[in-house]
Amino acid sequence: MHIQDSQWTSASAVTPGGVGTGGNSARGDGARTTPLRVDAQRNLEHVLRAAREVFGELGYGAPMEDVARRARVGVGTVYRRFPSKDVLVRRIAEEETSRLTDQARAALGQEDEPWSALSRFLRTSVASGAGRLLPPQVLRVGVAEETPDAVAGDEARVPQQRIRSVADGIRLVHEDGAAADDAGAAALLEVVGQLVERARAAGELRPDVAVSDVLLVIATAAPSLPDAAQQAAASARLLDILLEGLRSRPA
Repeated sequence: MHIQDSQWTSASAVTPGGVGTGGNSARGDGARTTPLRVDAQRNLEHVLRAAREVFGELGYGAPMEDVARRARVGVGTVYRRFPSKDVLVRRIAEEETSRLTDQARAALGQEDEPWSALSRFLRTSVASGAGRLLPPQVLRVGVAEETPDAVAGDEARVPQQRIRSVADGIRLVHEDGAAADDAGAAALLEVVGQLVERARAAGELRPDVAVSDVLLVIATAAPSLPDAAQQAAASARLLDILLEGLRSRPA
């Protein structure tokens, strides 16, 4: 797994002058108030695709130069669309978090059997590669509403953050106790939590498995192989092993 932290500052960071790119009206998150020219739109798509590939392979610590090289554009082109690396990182993480949330909701709504729903979500998510692009704070959570012993175990594994159950749903909580302002991540955690609770209630999921464990599974990838068929087979094999590790066993 190649998940690395970025500084994760606000996505609204701008260049001097208070605008996103060199004095024009572009927003810092890569969106614009006016349509892009065909070549500019093509460059944006190349940059986003390259960023997904580079960050997926090397983690969010990869430099912007690597993204530009993969996109076959100058690094200045990348910075014109994304004035800081944090802006690009947040854009990619938000898109992939949204994709995973949609996949989890589809599994929850279309599979009657709890284990089938959880398994479908994991297989779909691993196949899409979106789990490797989750923001680091989502991967460092435990479930605070577990038993005291379970909570202690989760916090020992991932001490930086945890999920708190509150009246209006699930919130990400940082080390300092401040709720993370990330509705997308909260939505993902909530729907994956439903998949986990259903499988646990049906006796098909180990009682000590938390939401964080499920997210770590989809963020884990097999080593990169040169042959696409071998890569797919290795990923499928790894996931089969991890799924077996999640299932409960008769006493």
